[in-house]
Amino acid sequence: MDNRKKILLVSSGDLRLDANQVGWEFQTIMEQQLEASLSDLGYQLKRGHAFDSEKQHGFIDSQKMGMEVFKNLDSNLPIIVAESVWQYSHHVLPGLMTHKGPILTLANWEGLSSGLVGMLNLNGSLTKAEVEYSTLWSHDFKDEYFKTKLHEWLKTGTISHDDSHVTSFETLKINGDIKEKSERFATEFFHGKSIMGIFDEGCMGMFNAIVPDKLLNRLGIFKERLSQSALYAEMLKVGDSEATDVLNWLLNKGMRFNWGTNPDTELTKEQTLEQCKMYIAAIRIADQYGCDTIGIQYQQGLKDLVAASDLVEGLLNNEDRPPVFDSANKELYAKNSIPHFNEVDECAGIDALITTRLWKELGLSPETTLHDIRWGEECLVDGKLEFVWVFLISGAAPPAHFIGGYAGASSERQPPMYFKKGGGSLKGISKPGFIVWSRIFIQEDELHCDLGIGEVVSLSEEETNRRWENTTPAWPIMHAVLPGISKNQMMGRHKANHIQVVYADSKESAINAAKFKASVFNSLGINTSICGDFPEVTK
Repeated sequence: MDNRKKILLVSSGDLRLDANQVGWEFQTIMEQQLEASLSDLGYQLKRGHAFDSEKQHGFIDSQKMGMEVFKNLDSNLPIIVAESVWQYSHHVLPGLMTHKGPILTLANWEGLSSGLVGMLNLNGSLTKAEVEYSTLWSHDFKDEYFKTKLHEWLKTGTISHDDSHVTSFETLKINGDIKEKSERFATEFFHGKSIMGIFDEGCMGMFNAIVPDKLLNRLGIFKERLSQSALYAEMLKVGDSEATDVLNWLLNKGMRFNWGTNPDTELTKEQTLEQCKMYIAAIRIADQYGCDTIGIQYQQGLKDLVAASDLVEGLLNNEDRPPVFDSANKELYAKNSIPHFNEVDECAGIDALITTRLWKELGLSPETTLHDIRWGEECLVDGKLEFVWVFLISGAAPPAHFIGGYAGASSERQPPMYFKKGGGSLKGISKPGFIVWSRIFIQEDELHCDLGIGEVVSLSEEETNRRWENTTPAWPIMHAVLPGISKNQMMGRHKANHIQVVYADSKESAINAAKFKASVFNSLGINTSICGDFPEVTK
């Protein structure tokens, strides 16, 4: 008889069969390593749901399945949600909301899979849902940090992570000029009111990315609920010559398209032209409804009809972009970006809209994007060992962020396991420079924001390619250093899979702009915290 104490394990997966099948190899390795670690500590890992021989994976792959799984689990036992893949948080949220035992979210420190990204989204979703949980991560589940923190959870039911890198907005020294200008900006933003166009909510189960109207409206932002089907219908009205004009504009800028002939596995010119039609259609709908920012869900619905939206998203986020005209031949949103929040992450949409307007007022380049916090490792930067994050997103990064701009950008086919209809990314390497990073999230039914400064560094071509090959080579990449924040501090604190980034002209410019941004957010009622090294913070 096994007298070891039992720990339940569940694993939320993707909705898409191919993605779950590809990810199962990573999950198997992870669970074997975790089981060995727990066994050494005198605990038995009990899987809450079986491997499905027909589907060839053992993930919870729907909300309904998740509900059925949790019905049969002892809600008083400790439970680990082990993630080695991108997962849909709503598959397990209903069960976790009523689970009584301690909850631990866990991910493998691995770039090839997306477990870290999946876990961070689940953490943000649990935080919004006001479910108590602990979180942890490891490369091989043998390192001292993991073993110490796992032991802490097993004994107490909770894990405390070092958050000494976080201080409140009140610790930030704001001079009178910044305070006055930021309060004026916030007042004008609120009273001016803005429209956020939503092409269907709830992308890939990202509960944390849906902002309740009451919180959004307090900022002066109001949703225009649109449909992906309307976007598709508008695409059908776009002429072939209009799409060709957009493509030729990009080619004249020096952008490269890695076209092939097999649409199942390669990017084709026809797929790119379809993306050009989506770009035109999105802008025309945004203009029709007076949208100041838009978000396209895409991952469900449109993915079964048309090529990916990622090229579209990156173009929208750039001020210098192909012109689009209405029926009266008027250029729409001329010389302006239309901030696009990838995967309809409304928290990112708030940030992108405010940041774009604020950066323009400050005389800075307003192009902004979200990225996934995908992974990271230490490496030498100018002779100094630094932890360099891999910020990576499926294509929404603007060319203004890239080394060489459009001439440094390329479009490669999105992975077939996610995008059967194909379509290209907007790929590039983010240029060295200083950034302001941030993340808005929901906690205790209020909007919060973590904010800091960072530096995008230049790595060798060899190291960049190694990082791409260890993540997703088709996607744009940013090599980011976050001063004063360790890997474990960032993972223990961050409550989303996404992070928002925007460039400044220098370190001093980044510090000044970050002060303005924090002050604006605070004036709008967003509970703002300052993270990492930041001059003139009183601790």
